[in-house]
Amino acid sequence: MTAHSGEVGVFVRFRPTANFAQELIKCSDGQTVNISQKKESRKLSVRNQMSSCSFRLDGVLQDLSQEEVYARVAQQVVLGALEGYNGTVMCFGQTGAGKTYSMMGSTQSYKQRGIIPRALQEVFEEVKKRSEHAFSVRLSYLEIYNESLVDLLTSGRGSPVPAPRGMAVMEEPGGGVFVRGLSLHPVRSEDEALDLLFEGEMNRSVGAHALNKNSSRSHCIFTLYIESRSRTLSDAKYVTSKLNLVDLAGSERLGKTGSEGQALKEATHINKSLSFLEQVILALADRRRDHVPFRQTKLTHALKDSLGGNCNTVLVANIYGEAAQIEETVSTRTSK
Repeated sequence: MTAHSGEVGVFVRFRPTANFAQELIKCSDGQTVNISQKKESRKLSVRNQMSSCSFRLDGVLQDLSQEEVYARVAQQVVLGALEGYNGTVMCFGQTGAGKTYSMMGSTQSYKQRGIIPRALQEVFEEVKKRSEHAFSVRLSYLEIYNESLVDLLTSGRGSPVPAPRGMAVMEEPGGGVFVRGLSLHPVRSEDEALDLLFEGEMNRSVGAHALNKNSSRSHCIFTLYIESRSRTLSDAKYVTSKLNLVDLAGSERLGKTGSEGQALKEATHINKSLSFLEQVILALADRRRDHVPFRQTKLTHALKDSLGGNCNTVLVANIYGEAAQIEETVSTRTSK
C-alpha cells in the first residue's frame, strides 16, 4: 500500500506459540493461508475426513517483530494522514489472540511497543522534518462499551459509564462525522501524546473469562486529528485528516468462553457490532452496492469518514495458530 491507495488492505497475524499446528495451517508465498479441519458429521462414512479453505491476503505476519508489523501494516496509512488522507488501522479477532498487543505493545520493553506508540513517534518526527509546513495535532480516545460512547480522557472518570453530556455520533454537511461531547486534546510532542494514551488505557473496560484474564470488553478508537498549512504559499489552504487506530473487543463463541451475567451482555453487544462491521466491509468491497449500512452500530458510524472510498484502510486479523483454536481461526478469517 502506498501513502494513498484508497484500497482496503487485509493482513493476518498469528499469535506466537510453541504448538503451532503445522499439519493444519500452511502459509505459502507470504500472502496465502491454507487451513484444514475435521468435518463434523454423525455419518460413519465421513468420519475423520478433512475440509480445507484458502485465504488470499495482503500479507501473513508470522514471527515478525513489532517494528516489522508496523512497517508492513500501518506506516503508509500514517504517512497518508500527514498528506491529508483519512486513514484507519484496525485489529480484530478472537479474544486473547493479540489485538491489544499489536496496537499497544508491551510496557515492559521499548522494542515491543505497538502500532499506536510507533505511529505517534512517526507523526511527530515527520512534523519536525516538514519545516515548510505548520502542523497542529489533536487527539481523542473513544470507548464503545455495550453500545454506549465513553470518553476515556475525561478527568476523574472511574467507571465505564457514558459521560453525562450525552455523547452521540453526529454527521457534518460535508460528509464527515464527529462525536458530540468527545474531548479533543492539543498535543505538541510525542511525550504529551503518550501521556494521554496511557491515561486512556487505564480507564478501559476489561474483564476475565476462560480465554483471557485481561480481555478488552469494549471497542476503542484512538484518533489523531492532523491539520497542516504551507508556511511559504500566501494563499495556502489548510489540509486536514483523521487517523483512527482501533483496538476492537475480541469476538467469542459464548459456549467456549463461559460468559454469563454482565460478561454475557458485553459479549452479545461485542458480537453484534462486529457482525455489523463485517456487513459494512463487505458492502464497501462490493462496487455494485449503493448503500453502506454505517448507521447500524456506533462503531461503524463513528468511522464512516475513514473507511473505504478515498481513505486508507487496513484490517489486521489476529488469530491463534493452535489446533484447539482452528474453528475460531477460520471464523475470524471468513468474517472479513
